[in-house]
Amino acid sequence: MQTAVLDARTARVLPWLVAIAFFMQTLDGTILNTALPAMARDLAEDPLRMQGVIIAYMLTVALLIPASGWMADRFGTRRIFFSAILLFTLGSLLCAISDSFNQLVMSRIVQAVGGALMLPVGRLVILRAYPRSEFVRVMTFIALPGMVGPLIGPTLGGWLVEYASWHWIFLINLPVGLIGCIAAFRFMPDLKSAERIRFDTVGFLLFGGAMVLITIALEGLGEMHMPHARVLLLMMIGAACLAAYWLRAGHIEKPLFSPALFHTRSFAVGIFGNLFARLGSGALPFLVPLLLQVALGYSPAQAGMTMIPLALGAMLIKPLAKPLIDRLGYRRILIGNTLLLGSLIASLATIDAHTPTALLLVHLSLIGMVNSMQFTAMNTVTLVGLSNRNASSGNSLLSVVVQLSMSLGVASAGALLGGFTAPGAEGEAVLDAFHLTFLCIGGMSMLAASLFFQLDSKQTMAARLIDEE
Repeated sequence: MQTAVLDARTARVLPWLVAIAFFMQTLDGTILNTALPAMARDLAEDPLRMQGVIIAYMLTVALLIPASGWMADRFGTRRIFFSAILLFTLGSLLCAISDSFNQLVMSRIVQAVGGALMLPVGRLVILRAYPRSEFVRVMTFIALPGMVGPLIGPTLGGWLVEYASWHWIFLINLPVGLIGCIAAFRFMPDLKSAERIRFDTVGFLLFGGAMVLITIALEGLGEMHMPHARVLLLMMIGAACLAAYWLRAGHIEKPLFSPALFHTRSFAVGIFGNLFARLGSGALPFLVPLLLQVALGYSPAQAGMTMIPLALGAMLIKPLAKPLIDRLGYRRILIGNTLLLGSLIASLATIDAHTPTALLLVHLSLIGMVNSMQFTAMNTVTLVGLSNRNASSGNSLLSVVVQLSMSLGVASAGALLGGFTAPGAEGEAVLDAFHLTFLCIGGMSMLAASLFFQLDSKQTMAARLIDEE
């Protein structure tokens, strides 16, 4: 791909453009959770079976990340980035005017197509447009809105639902998206690859098909109430697609993700550790607002404000991540942190109507801190051992696994919650279902510690941490 030569004004505006796109994406990922019960009432759905709205977005993002770089090389970064913001904005409008659950899910998919392309293409342009001496500074600036989005998202979503309507959590994207489209057309450099790069279409279909089928199978146990035979069939077909992909990838020149990546032990442990450890943390933003509103009677605004400690705890622990990992090493940090995170998630089973608010806030802030340490250590150990030649492919696979594991976490939580909730259950019965779900999710998260035992105890800290979540 060609390198951009920026004029002074574009060099100043471009980081703001990518940062705003990142903010829109992270805000949308958290603002929805506190609105689910209100959306369920308006759409005549069970609030405990609304996870499809979240899963549709996360899974679509995971599917399209591998294609984002190829699309930017083939069609140009300006066209793809502009189209991404346009699709995200159009999807937001479609979500706002949806009058059925199925229509809302389809609209979320449209929104996710745009969301999947915004950040990878924006990051690629920054990489090509700025000298290496400026890259870390610019990327740090871009990452800041990504930390603000989860901080204000649940609270803003709760207030909008309580004092306006859930439609506004999507409508607020429209003016920002319009400005973003104009700015992208004006300031985004149009970079293309000089050579035609062949895309692994068959591999993309096999890998994507596996993700979709396995997620739908888990979703079928929860929201869709599929017969167990159909769930098992979908699981087996998904596993077969995944096996076919890896067998094929080992025999072609440029696969979507090369199996050779897994020859690096730290990468293999990090990828599988991410997949299983994030099942619990991915389920939390879905489960906690539901627990607070459906089982404990919180208002949407109260539930949103209660979620603030999760994001605050994550931000406060960031400066301590590198010193702690330098002192203790990846292996000790990840084993201990994984067990602690699973225990904290499982201990949410003790929350009930008599739990003091202050204790709940402290509990959530501790989860936010431990969660943030987990993300930082896992992301860094996954990429630290890769060569420069494999770094881009490895980072892309890590991004896919992060989105996939979070969607599987929500699907698993929905399936467990649905399984533990008897038809027509109310009051204490619903609270008991939440408690059992937290115990199971926490236990599943703790199992990932067995994977981190496989790390080299002498492995040292990378030059810089990978904070992206």
